[in-house]
Amino acid sequence: MNATGELAAAPLDRTLAEPLWSQLLGDLRRRLRDGAFAAAFPGELALVAEYGVSRHTVREALRRLRDEGTVVAARGRAPRLADPVEIEQPLGALYSLFASVESTGLRQRSVVRTLDVRADGVVAARMGLEESTPLVYLERLRLAGSSPLAVDRVWLPESLAAPLLDVDFTHTALYDEYAERCGVRLSGGEEHIRAVVPVASERELLGIPVGVAAFSIERLGKVGLRAVEWRHTLVRGDRFAVTAQFSARNGYRFGPVDDSI
Repeated sequence: MNATGELAAAPLDRTLAEPLWSQLLGDLRRRLRDGAFAAAFPGELALVAEYGVSRHTVREALRRLRDEGTVVAARGRAPRLADPVEIEQPLGALYSLFASVESTGLRQRSVVRTLDVRADGVVAARMGLEESTPLVYLERLRLAGSSPLAVDRVWLPESLAAPLLDVDFTHTALYDEYAERCGVRLSGGEEHIRAVVPVASERELLGIPVGVAAFSIERLGKVGLRAVEWRHTLVRGDRFAVTAQFSARNGYRFGPVDDSI
């Protein structure tokens, strides 16, 4: 830490092929992830002095942070941390994280980490299948704009979902593809949501500062009584909220009831 208690800047290496603005951007992201700049984000001249780089280099790094929605900077005004856009999901309704993100005006993009066929006895049992049943497995890092939002892991019966192995999931909704390519349209299911403390590797992947919790969401998706999806999603707690409606007469109303579930 430096004299003001902020996490200190890492020196930039001018011998590397990586541009200085890119190194600076990476270090600013690191410091933000570790909880730096809570009181105020430094201005251009302060960053020039701290890192020993040109104003052009600082402006390029800040431009990337601004495009990500991390920093707000206007002409003639010092940059500041942006208030994050919160993604809301309704309890008790069949929803798509893809649609919820894009409804806020942010572009939802995914980095596909794995898409293959495998057997998983534990997941198969949760879906009421034989333990050796082949499952299509899709793991994605979900982004809202340029910022990580969630790590999503989905298992689907290969007998239904095999056509999805050819899909580019960079910018598309799983449920749309499941319906269009496989004729599977979810009608409901069961969901369990709890707060968790992410481990270090999860914090790094999601860009979560120390001290921020996450939501762990487990979903069993169904068509009628048949399980067609098991999903585990880890969502940043500082970017995500669940909502419900209630009244004195009816209590909580979590959404439409599907009699076929």
